[in-house]
Amino acid sequence: MKTSHENDPSPEAQRQWETLQQAVTKALEKKRRLGQYAVVWRDGKPVLLGEDAPRSKEPAL
Repeated sequence: MKTSHENDPSPEAQRQWETLQQAVTKALEKKRRLGQYAVVWRDGKPVLLGEDAPRSKEPAL
């Protein structure tokens, strides 16, 4: 029998997380196919990915 811990997500929360991951993966793939750059978060900082990404270290806000 599995015991529940406070940090274990509910089955509904797990389904929502998986759906969100799929949506983001799909959006990033679409941007890649269209040749658009994307901004992602890595090591606590925004990172610009893609061939047409601005060369600046700071994304325009």
